[in-house]
Amino acid sequence: MKRSSGVLMPIFSLPSKYGIGTLGKEAYNFVDFLVATKQKYWQMLPIMETSFGNSPYSATSGFAGNPFFIDLDMLKDELLIEEKDYKDIDFGSDERRVNYNKLFDNRFTILKKACDNYRKKHPIAYAKFKYDYSFFLDDYAVFHAIKDMHGGASFDNWEEELKLADNNAIDEFTKNHKEEVEFYKTMQCIFYDQWFKLKKYANDKGIKIIGDIPIYSAYDSAEVWANSKNFYLDEEKRPIEVSGCPPDGFSARGQLWGNPLYNYDYIKENDYKYFVEKFKYLRILYDVIRIDHFRGFDSYYAIPYGSHDAVNGRWKKGPGIELFNKIHEKLGDLDIIVEDLGFLTDSVRKLLKDTGFPGMKVLQFAFDSRDKNNTEYLPHTYIENSVAYIGTHDNDTFVGWLHSINDDDRAYAKEYLHLLGDNFDNYRALTVLYESKSNLVVSTIQDLLGIGSEGRINTPSTLSDMNWSYRFKSEDIDENLIKFLKELTIKTNRE
Repeated sequence: MKRSSGVLMPIFSLPSKYGIGTLGKEAYNFVDFLVATKQKYWQMLPIMETSFGNSPYSATSGFAGNPFFIDLDMLKDELLIEEKDYKDIDFGSDERRVNYNKLFDNRFTILKKACDNYRKKHPIAYAKFKYDYSFFLDDYAVFHAIKDMHGGASFDNWEEELKLADNNAIDEFTKNHKEEVEFYKTMQCIFYDQWFKLKKYANDKGIKIIGDIPIYSAYDSAEVWANSKNFYLDEEKRPIEVSGCPPDGFSARGQLWGNPLYNYDYIKENDYKYFVEKFKYLRILYDVIRIDHFRGFDSYYAIPYGSHDAVNGRWKKGPGIELFNKIHEKLGDLDIIVEDLGFLTDSVRKLLKDTGFPGMKVLQFAFDSRDKNNTEYLPHTYIENSVAYIGTHDNDTFVGWLHSINDDDRAYAKEYLHLLGDNFDNYRALTVLYESKSNLVVSTIQDLLGIGSEGRINTPSTLSDMNWSYRFKSEDIDENLIKFLKELTIKTNRE
């Protein structure tokens, strides 16, 4: 990875008249912004369809795109819907926040009409898509059609034969609900048509897409339901242990994520096919793959299912370098960066070194006195094979963070960053990062705009309408920002 820079912008945060950012015009405008400011990368959060809580790290499928990101104006331009179908729909009144409830209530009727028309207009393209993506599409579409029949209930509440994905029961259901199944398949066809058009536009302009792979799947997902042997479940498909993080100086009860864990014994017996197929798909979807919670491949924290917190968990050994050697053997070299954050041990550091993947450096971590091993996050210590951030999607914005930390930590940060008086200059912090040795620097759009805590993307271990909902407006990006970022990128040799 050459010395360069980019911006972290979730699709849902893009401006839009229809309640949420999409793969339409504003996404193309954002690519143009990256080009104008000499950036080389657009980092996104996972683009997969989300489940309860709307977190992109808790998806209903490891492969199915989020239908909320389908652009309605593009559907109109392709004569799949009419403007009257969506112009006066209430998608939410707050231009700064996604209202997921209104999207859920109002989007699918529009998409159903578009899907019906797409199958009529493009039968050959649709047939090819179904063939090419059958590795996930059949399970995903049937899963959702059954879920709809049960009022959205989790699959562990379905009839026994459907819950256990009995082949005869699934065949009978599919035969009797063909229209519903085809709707979900067509919706994915339209999503990927729009996705790959956007990706080509970005790539043709010299912009590479960094895409995120969550380490775990949601329990109520097509992936867990249809491929349950890959997960640590009992005979009734209930989790035995679930994911999370142990108690530490930041969380006295730890973090209970609740995702089912992998059955690594079974996955290894099958030559790691589960992960090889996932990475094979992701290298087509993205230019660079970011692996979330990388340390979980060295060892992972397992919490008994039914626990109310993470106190009684235990560490278990992960697949380690054997998994990544197998991926390399099957797929060759991949451009990968990893989130090597959290509780790091010597074995985690060794795994990172053995893979050769660049890890992450987060500026905010350097000034947290609760962490006694935080000096490696000071920018003057960064190594070239790393990716530098002020903060991630799980952190407060720079301005919000600097306001919220204790007086001693704030004084240290301001001294290190040369912030004078009451100056909370986000541009100064960005300059320090850009001047570091890290080969890649990624700025969040919020930190480029100097937004406070109201622009925070997510607060971990909370369920809130504020999570995964921040949006910015097109007028937020002005000529001063473009000039600053372009000049900083050139000055620090990242163009």
